[in-house]
Amino acid sequence: MTINPVIPAVSLRTGQTGQSARTNELGMRPMQEAVYEKRGEQYLLIKSPPASGKSRALMFVALDKLTHQGVKKALIVVPERSIGGSFMSEPLRKFGFWADWIVQPKWNLCNAPGSDEGQVARSKVKAVGEFLKSEDQILVCTHATFRFAAEELGIAAFDGCLVAVDEFHHVSADPKNRLGYYLNQLIARGETHIIAMTGSYFRGDAVAVLSPEDEGKFETVTYTYYQQLNGYQYLKELDLGYYFYTGSYLDAIDRVLDGTRKTIVHIPNVNSRESTTQKHKEVEHILSVLGDWEGEDIETGFHLVRRTDGRVLRIADLVEDEPVRRNKVVSALKDPAQKNNRDHVDIIIALGMAKEGFDWIWCEQALTVGYRSSLTEIIQIIGRATRDAPGKTRAEFINLIAEPDASQEKVTDAVNDMLKAIAASLLMEQVLTPRFEFTPKTAESAPLDGYDYGEEGYKPNGTNVGFNAQTGQFHMEIKGLVSPKSPEAQRICREDLNEVVASFVQDKPSLEHGLFDEETAPQELTQVRLGKIIRDRYPELSDEDQEAVRQHAVAAFNLTQKGQKAAEEVTQAAGGEEKIGGNTALIEGMRKIAMNVRDLDIDLIDAINPFEEAYKILARSMNAQTLKQVQEVIASRHIALTIEEARDLAKRALLFKKERGRLPELTSPDAWERKMAEGVAVLARKTAEERANG
Repeated sequence: MTINPVIPAVSLRTGQTGQSARTNELGMRPMQEAVYEKRGEQYLLIKSPPASGKSRALMFVALDKLTHQGVKKALIVVPERSIGGSFMSEPLRKFGFWADWIVQPKWNLCNAPGSDEGQVARSKVKAVGEFLKSEDQILVCTHATFRFAAEELGIAAFDGCLVAVDEFHHVSADPKNRLGYYLNQLIARGETHIIAMTGSYFRGDAVAVLSPEDEGKFETVTYTYYQQLNGYQYLKELDLGYYFYTGSYLDAIDRVLDGTRKTIVHIPNVNSRESTTQKHKEVEHILSVLGDWEGEDIETGFHLVRRTDGRVLRIADLVEDEPVRRNKVVSALKDPAQKNNRDHVDIIIALGMAKEGFDWIWCEQALTVGYRSSLTEIIQIIGRATRDAPGKTRAEFINLIAEPDASQEKVTDAVNDMLKAIAASLLMEQVLTPRFEFTPKTAESAPLDGYDYGEEGYKPNGTNVGFNAQTGQFHMEIKGLVSPKSPEAQRICREDLNEVVASFVQDKPSLEHGLFDEETAPQELTQVRLGKIIRDRYPELSDEDQEAVRQHAVAAFNLTQKGQKAAEEVTQAAGGEEKIGGNTALIEGMRKIAMNVRDLDIDLIDAINPFEEAYKILARSMNAQTLKQVQEVIASRHIALTIEEARDLAKRALLFKKERGRLPELTSPDAWERKMAEGVAVLARKTAEERANG
């Protein structure tokens, strides 16, 4: 088997501080301690990555609410039955807490027989009603069971209770989302405590999770991927990348599947373009790529495959449909006695399973064929590989994607898949980067406490970049930056920039033209397209606050892209190794940006194409002729200006006139000036048409 190099789109080197696993006198990790400090809040939103301890954080807070805050019951609501195991009884006193978490077996409805959908769920709805009348205090059920219970029992049945929703990104502000609908009703009634937990507070369909009005009622605790991974003891490197193939993925999988590493392989959905439609034969082919099949293990149902080096791999097949065999494999994977046994299983092959909430700490490589259904799903899959475990120093996510062939009829589908994969990598780069604290550069600017501004220290006459090693935050001064005025805009700039970026990278016209249309001016993306996204997402904000959010989002996104590029250059200058420790190169790269981008001016940041670095990665990893063909396909799709976009361009044209004494011209060699002039022309034409029509 020949392993070909995968082009990494995102690469993170951690500091290995061990901080993530350290506990206080109550047995709480840093993230759990931060959540517990907010235990008195009626509405609490926990944004924290996989393996950071969200389930136990909930236990601590729920027990306090039940014991000290007058809450009668706690209902833990999870997306699927397998995740219910994360909330089983735990001896918390053993680690220093003042109470144990005890769930009576009959009230863990995830373990009860039967489906959670349709008529079969009625028995579980009845059980929820019985629980609410009982003396017991804790119940675990699925999202589906809770939805049915809310429908049948009514919202008032949960007065005085705590409803804790795990994997909260399943909720949406869309009225058709029933879980979101009932949560909205609970919030409107105001008699229920709600804890929301998620590792990815954005959805694959770009719909908001909560309405801005409801979201503003939640106190948020954010624990970033950077804090989590940087605080690990063992894992020191995470690479995310994609590998393009032509023909069938089965002919390419041997180039990226490494049988020496603990791996989860997600084969494509049978209805997807990448699938052969014969999923079992695909599994057989993957087994043959890994070695010679020698039978199944009697106790676990795992396939036994002998590699050419003589080692026997233990492979779990979760694609299997036959219930008895499948349940045998699933039970073996969930066996608590084997949780810390690295040799229990080597490779897991799955289709719809082993994603959200699946806990296998030894996983070193997540290999996904074809683009999955959403950015959220990709992030959940990546989370399977980012657990810390002894001897595990490097983790990797590889997306194996069909290379678009412009000569084929399905080129549009292929391009769409490629764009979604790039969007996922761009978002992950943002998610993995330390958080930003942006401030305008003024005569009164001063250093912030706790930040290191480099060897030369804080420079009063220049823009500065500081780093806080304790919080994992960058402080960056930017000339011309608009500051958010309202509390909600300040919260968005502090907490929700990744959600704004998620909406931006999922905006297909922005991604297409930012990557492949050389005629598109960067400002068309950073000002017009992103501006529209923010107006649609936060319509209640004033124009000034919308502009502040836009500037903070584009600064975070563009500076992340440029910072990673500069970090590569710092690493290469150091001979390929970082000089001090994890992420030193990124810190130095950000400082290098401050010197290179003319002292960090917001107008110059707006003039950077945010997809430029992604295109460079594509150019290194893709066939040049194919890339050119795709570029021609995308460039031919001109974006028709809406009246709203024309007005926005006209406003920018007035600013242009104020600065230069003339309006933008359609014949200008500058693409952004031409675009503003086009906006003025479109607005004038539509205004004239409206007058003519009375």
